[in-house]
Amino acid sequence: MQHHGLVGRIGDGAFHQFREPALATAKTIPYRQPAGMFGRMALGGKFLSIGECMVELAQAGDGLLRQGYAGDTFNTAWYARACLDESWSVDYFTALGDDPLSSDMLAMMAKAGIGTEAIRRIEGKTPGLYLITLKDGERSFSYWRDTAAAKKLADDADHLRRTIEAADLVYFSGITLGILAPEAVETLLSELRRAKVSGKTVAFDPNIRPRLWPNRDYMLETIGAGARAASLVLPSFDDEKTHFGDASVEATIDRYRALGVANIVVKNGADGVTLAIGDTPVAHVPSKKADSVVDTTSAGDSFNGGFLSRFLKGAAPIDAAAFGAAVATTVIGHHGALISPELLPKAEASGEVRSRSFPRTHPTTGTWHSDRCRGSGYGRRWVKAAIRQTVRCPWRRRRHRWQRQDRCGWRRVRNG
Repeated sequence: MQHHGLVGRIGDGAFHQFREPALATAKTIPYRQPAGMFGRMALGGKFLSIGECMVELAQAGDGLLRQGYAGDTFNTAWYARACLDESWSVDYFTALGDDPLSSDMLAMMAKAGIGTEAIRRIEGKTPGLYLITLKDGERSFSYWRDTAAAKKLADDADHLRRTIEAADLVYFSGITLGILAPEAVETLLSELRRAKVSGKTVAFDPNIRPRLWPNRDYMLETIGAGARAASLVLPSFDDEKTHFGDASVEATIDRYRALGVANIVVKNGADGVTLAIGDTPVAHVPSKKADSVVDTTSAGDSFNGGFLSRFLKGAAPIDAAAFGAAVATTVIGHHGALISPELLPKAEASGEVRSRSFPRTHPTTGTWHSDRCRGSGYGRRWVKAAIRQTVRCPWRRRRHRWQRQDRCGWRRVRNG
């Protein structure tokens, strides 16, 4: 029996170390999203993820415990690193202690290709820790994080500003905000608002965890403030329905629109993903099917990493969501929050998923330049030369120039 892959609620996840002026007319660059979102980023940059990575202890049988590393924003950084090419760097920003576990965690991150240069180390502090216990097939969590070093990640405002200024995309979550003191929350949000105004992409997953917050009102108020500081929000509908009382995905989109969020991607488990990107019509991407569901701990985290990796490379939002869903489906079919990058689906160099299920459309008209090309995800490459758009079609072996007539109108001119 097949089960629907989940791209909904995000767990805290865990890592277990693997042992094993104008452009010249002749110059072309990969097609990039229209200005205002990710347009300038397709050629490369820096992905910065901000949050807490913890030590995880899980039952390993015979009274033994297995040590790993965990964190929702770290999981997303892991999958972004696995899915992006070397033109993009992926850095993690947190605070750690000066103890051996902190040193081991840094070594693990570096081995995965995730930058650690900005991570502050605080004398006398240690990472947070949690224990997973299993009873009747259900997992429960016990946390020890009250004195974790990560709670001081925003205490050095100057260092925080320099780190964010060096990034092209900044990613954070509700858990990032939930572990901080109110004054540290304001410091972080102030820098994120500054980054958003300067044109950087700021992505936020509300990832609501009530146990982190002193009371419900402060939690909801701060989640709203986090959304206002972001240009892209990736909520899980299950959380939004439970804590904000949203009756539908459309209600979630409307609420974040009212907060001034331009781009919203709502994950809804087996019901797929709904995208409200800028002024474009709302679109839906169904979830991918998995042969089996083994561990859904990092479903949402892995979706976010896959989605952002394709969006940053210039893929259309619907293609990026399809790729994120494919990544999440693969991840939930394996044990653990972080799986080997070799197990993940691959994407075309152009940023599209190797799948016929989610054809890419023209960025303005929503239709393809050729009936012969419509419905397939292979071989397409968008390039931009000066002010005209060129589409290369491998089947027809011809080029067509797309010239902008107005905001919604394009005409095709055959060239060769």
